[in-house]
Amino acid sequence: MKQILPTKNVSTSPDGDFMSTTRRSSLASGAAKALSISGLVLLVVLLGCWLMVRSWTVTPYGKLDTRTAIILKLANLTDKSGPVSTPAEMRATDEKLNKLLGGEKTPVNRVINQDIPGPAGTIPVRIYVPESSGPLPVVLYFHGGGWVNGSLETHDNTSRKITRYGNVIVVAVDYRRAPEHPFPAPVQDCYAALEWASLHAADFGGDGTRLGVAGDSAGGNLAAVIALMARDRKGPKISAQVLIYPATNIATMDTESHKNFATGYLLTSAELERFRDLYTLNPEDRTKPEVSPLLAEDLSGLPSALVITAEFDPLRDEGEAYADRLDKAGVKTTAKRYPGVVHGFIAAPRLLPQAELGTAEVGAFLQQELKQP
Repeated sequence: MKQILPTKNVSTSPDGDFMSTTRRSSLASGAAKALSISGLVLLVVLLGCWLMVRSWTVTPYGKLDTRTAIILKLANLTDKSGPVSTPAEMRATDEKLNKLLGGEKTPVNRVINQDIPGPAGTIPVRIYVPESSGPLPVVLYFHGGGWVNGSLETHDNTSRKITRYGNVIVVAVDYRRAPEHPFPAPVQDCYAALEWASLHAADFGGDGTRLGVAGDSAGGNLAAVIALMARDRKGPKISAQVLIYPATNIATMDTESHKNFATGYLLTSAELERFRDLYTLNPEDRTKPEVSPLLAEDLSGLPSALVITAEFDPLRDEGEAYADRLDKAGVKTTAKRYPGVVHGFIAAPRLLPQAELGTAEVGAFLQQELKQP
């Protein structure tokens, strides 16, 4: 039998693999160099991205939260100036944005959709009931959206979170909106909903003697207004008000925050002016307390208040001015400014952890102020 002898200078591995020692060393060295170079390139790219994103957080007015800075950069890059949107187009955009940012629905025990009597027909409401047995406090929630946008759907998850964190029954009110129904229609609907809830709370496990009002943005404005009206009309007793970045003075939008954050921070001064014009057809209405609660002469005797503001929000200063006036009028007031974020952050739990913190703070406040005496 012919025997095949190994070639000189060839090593044999136990599993039969033959390779030159020199060649193996060369390949290993090359691979190490390639990995080292690719790793260095990746590190440089990551460092560049980090520095770029970090630069987005720097503003003349302070430092933005990193996630907020990314959202603003994307929003500003995709912003295309063009014809002013119609109210229908504005609402459709608002609905899409809310679905993107709103996150998964927070579970609650029961959701009831029904129509209640109002001053000009029926008012749709959505009632959120937590797991706990009643009777439970009842909180009227008025959605934001500049009195033009917003709906039960856009603020569904916010209402759910407040229900869960606060262990309260939330009655979300689908009030009539401008421009089809300008001031005073939204105010009238919200006050009618308050009166209805005080009389019918027991129907859904609520306690009509432990009432609160809450809202964000234009809804925060409505919550403040309804608290004033209930006091002045000797209506249903409200024990707590939650005002989330509220509009409190649309007569003169000239605060420092209005000037600093007029553009580039999601909510713009141009949008605010348009909302104002659609809501108040008569400029003289803008100085009324039912429109601009900050201009009310007397804020004493109002319910305990939690006022939440966002650092980079045109409405920041007027919200904090309202909180300051409440405090000076002897109203138990908690004012909280969330650093680094913009208007609307509460509605973005999918991207911003501050949204969860904010609704948790709202819930804790409501639990404390609406507990059994």
